[in-house]
Amino acid sequence: MSTYLFQNTYIYDGQMERGLRCDVLVENGVISKIEAPNTIDDGHVSLIDCNGEKLLLPGFVNGHTHAAMSLLRGLGEETPLMSWLKEQIWPVEARLTPEYIYWGTALALLEMASCGVTCFGDMYFEMDQVAQVSLAMGMKCALSRGLIGEDQKRVDENLKLIDDWHGKKGLLSVQLGPHAPYTVPMNAMKKISELALERNVGIHTHFLETEWERQYLRDELHCQPVEYLEKTGLLNTPRTILAHGVWFLPEELPLLKDSNITIVHNPNSNLKLGSGIMPLPEMIDQGISVSLGTDGAASNNRLDIWEEMRHGALIHKGVRHDPTIIKAKQILTMATLNGARGLGFEKTGLIRETWDADLVLIDLDRPHYLGFDVETLPVYIVYAGSSTDVEATMVKGQWVYFNGEFPSVDREEILKQAAQARKALIS
Repeated sequence: MSTYLFQNTYIYDGQMERGLRCDVLVENGVISKIEAPNTIDDGHVSLIDCNGEKLLLPGFVNGHTHAAMSLLRGLGEETPLMSWLKEQIWPVEARLTPEYIYWGTALALLEMASCGVTCFGDMYFEMDQVAQVSLAMGMKCALSRGLIGEDQKRVDENLKLIDDWHGKKGLLSVQLGPHAPYTVPMNAMKKISELALERNVGIHTHFLETEWERQYLRDELHCQPVEYLEKTGLLNTPRTILAHGVWFLPEELPLLKDSNITIVHNPNSNLKLGSGIMPLPEMIDQGISVSLGTDGAASNNRLDIWEEMRHGALIHKGVRHDPTIIKAKQILTMATLNGARGLGFEKTGLIRETWDADLVLIDLDRPHYLGFDVETLPVYIVYAGSSTDVEATMVKGQWVYFNGEFPSVDREEILKQAAQARKALIS
């Protein structure tokens, strides 16, 4: 593995009180030293001279997506969620092949890596293909095979994913992926929770994305949301990710305090599909772990966590008429540390010695960063910054994106193959 010295750089993560100017040494895939600027011997290392004009952030985590849906971008636009799924998305998904999913995922990873994403949670089909692409790219991924109904074959596929890929090269985590309460019977959900406990893995599921789902829980399953989580065992797994969580009521949230739950906030997808706005301030007040996600490119339509950070802060300030209700550093923690923990990755999401070198190098020599200082770095990042500021993205000490290039994959081949797959799917 290469050794890199980021000399005279700024660093910031969501758990720091303020930014810091320093040297950062990366060795054997981890951050080995953080010391005063221009004090680490540059010896036999690859030197990145930041000259006080660069910033290192922890790699961003896309907590919930369906990466291969990059091939479905633009289909069924501006229709309600269930109509969009039943009439536009599911019929096309029925034509997906393992090869299409490989290239659709690869296309999504080009986009995410160039935006500073180092880790993502993916629920879809043919997840062996997603594992292979992630390893080829060198990115971290939490895999979950989407499970619908009581199909034991699909459950067995998910269990085989655990056997084949869980923990591979420190880049892959595997979760069980029951799609949602309205597509998986309660007894099946209970069995999946028991398997998660038995295998010591997490669960990734959609929950309360739309108001209709609250009514479904009440009218069809005869329980309230937290009651459902208790009855199905989703509160007893090692980790449970609830994607969306839009329609939790504030009074229900204290029941989730100190639980195993991470709720993934997908602000742009929820806005675009008209699903609503989650009670994020109340979740934070209760100490519930919340991360950020984009959802799939067919419903967002971008895989850009910078946009989720900015909009995830602004919409809550706007609808609550309170500019203080969400802080920039809270949003940054959601986009990094909380996402990594929810997906099962340890020592990921902060810039600390001995932690994985999952890093994003940001160019501060841009007009919109004029006037920043170590105190205001977080607000500049969230409110002024964008993915166009990303110069390079590193995972476990290896570049996955560097100055417009993707060192480990062939960008042109990916674009060519993805274009052919897209044409075959929608022709």
